Amino acid sequence: MKPALDDFDLALLDALQQDNSLALRQLAEQVHLSTASVQRRIQRLNASGVIQANAAVIDPERIGQVITLMVEVHAERTQSPDLELMKQTFSGPEIQQCYYVTGDADFMLVLTVASMSEYQALTQRLFHDNPNVKWFRTIVVLERVKSTLQVPIDRSQR
Repeated sequence: MKPALDDFDLALLDALQQDNSLALRQLAEQVHLSTASVQRRIQRLNASGVIQANAAVIDPERIGQVITLMVEVHAERTQSPDLELMKQTFSGPEIQQCYYVTGDADFMLVLTVASMSEYQALTQRLFHDNPNVKWFRTIVVLERVKSTLQVPIDRSQR
C-alpha cells in the first residue's frame, strides 16, 4: 500500500536525499516545520518503508574498486523457484545492484571490482558454476558520468 505523502513529506524526502546527515533543526528550517514534527515524519517514513536505509555513498575508486561492470545474465530456466534462487545468488555483497528485467537478458547486475582477476573469480563463482546461467555479457564502464540512488521528487504534480 502506498503511504499518503503530503508536500512536507516530499520536501523532507528531497532534503534527506541531498544530505541525510543534516541536524533535525536544519531539516526543520528547510521544510518549514518544527523539529518535533520533522522527527515524527522521519520515524513514520522509516516505519512505512518509504525510507529504506540511511547510508553513506562511497566513491568506489577511493577504496580501490576501480573497475565498474554491468553484466547481463540470461537464465536457462525462468520458473519461480529457479528465479528466486538466482535472485538470492545475485543479492550477495559483491553485487552493488541487481535488477530482474525484460528483454534479451533476465538480470542486469552492477558491480565494482579492484581488478579483472577479481572479476574473473566472480564470473566463475556466479555464472560459470551456476547451472541456471545460460549466458552472460559483461560491459566495462569507461567513465562514471552520473551515479546516484536519488529518486526524483516532482512536487509540481501534486
